[in-house]
This record gives sequence, C-alpha cells and structure tokens, in this order.
Amino acid sequence: MPFKRRPPYLSTSLERASPSKKRRTPKRLDDNFLLRQQLGPCRVLHFVLCGSRRVEGPVFSLKQQRCPRCGQNETLNRHSVLHGNDPGKTDGQSARGQRVFCSNRGQRGGCGGTFSIFLAEVLPRHTVRATLLWKLLSQLLTEAGIKAAAETLRLPFALETLYHLLHRLRRRLDALRCRLCRQHRAPESSQSDPLRQTVEHLQAVFANKLCPVTEFQVFFQEPFLG
Repeated sequence: MPFKRRPPYLSTSLERASPSKKRRTPKRLDDNFLLRQQLGPCRVLHFVLCGSRRVEGPVFSLKQQRCPRCGQNETLNRHSVLHGNDPGKTDGQSARGQRVFCSNRGQRGGCGGTFSIFLAEVLPRHTVRATLLWKLLSQLLTEAGIKAAAETLRLPFALETLYHLLHRLRRRLDALRCRLCRQHRAPESSQSDPLRQTVEHLQAVFANKLCPVTEFQVFFQEPFLG
C-alpha cells in the first residue's frame, strides 16, 4: 500500500495549535462626535428669564439653539412643561421650565435625547427659589447667624432646609469664585467668612440687579448650587 503524504495544512504536532487572534476593526466615530469636534464646545441654553411663570413666548424659541448631546441645531422641539413644588402655596404646583426633545424623526438628524431648560429663578433639584436664597445671603451680611437672618426674613422653610442649602453652597464656593473672578476682581472685604466674601463678590459682579443669583444662572448658564 503506497504511503500517502499528509497535506501541508494538516498539523502533525501533538500539541493543539493556538487559535489565531481575530483582528480588531477600529470603531468608527459616529457623525455626532465628528460634528462636535468640528463645532467645538457650544454654548447651550439651560436657563432663561421669563416675566411670568408661563413657559411661553420668544424666550423659549429653540430654532437657534444646539442640542447639548449631539450638537445639532434646528432639531429641538418642546416636549413637556416641568412642574414642581410651589414655595408660595401649600401642596401647590408651579411651572419650573420646559423639557426639550432633540428630534430624530424623518431627516431631522437629531439624537432623540431630551434635556431641561429652567426658568432663571429656579434652583434645579430644590424647592427654594433664587430670589429667596439671595434674600437670605444678603441678610447674612448684616446678621450674625443663619437663624437670626431666617427669623428676620420669616422664610417659609424649615431651619434645617436653609442649613442644608448653605452647606451645599459652601462646598461650591471654589467654582463660584473662579467664575466671578473672570468677570470682576474680588472687592476688598472686612468679612472673615468665605461665604460672606463670595456674597459680596457676587453683589459686585451683578451690581444694581434685583437678584444676582438669578443673573448668575442666566449669564453663566449653569446652576448656582451645582
């Protein structure tokens, strides 16, 4: 019987050949990422001024705004109105802003995500409004303590709530001071408390304004309390 040679592709080794590694194809960058790279960091609208509490009018015109997720414009549509606790009414609700939808239907080219646009007087994730917070901060410049300032203003909140707000604000002072120093040099202050120094700095940057906290959110387009 003639000897048959094995084909060269058959291994004669007793050891099992190691499986060949699959070549990894590089992930393709999506169009949204490339668009963000071309446009660079875009300023996104998160806070708006509104004279009334109705979420209506040209302040909520979205045609010239870009989506914070994908960077596309002319794709934003109103989705629903944001409601929350009304600090002036017991068990009451009030409008806090507008939910926005980035349309991906048809040929819009959006991402399909949603985000929120708040009224400027609203502090996100808090029932306390910016005007009440500023009254408390400005009163701290003349009062010795938080309890005395709250009793003078007769705010409709528990004292523990105010302590929580100011504690959260103290943890954010470094970020606030950085934003304010870019606009105005810190004024000379006789206060030794960093919180009171920041209040004076905020008052100097937004001088002659009724509520500097509201103006801060509109100007920098970021929450005052983070």
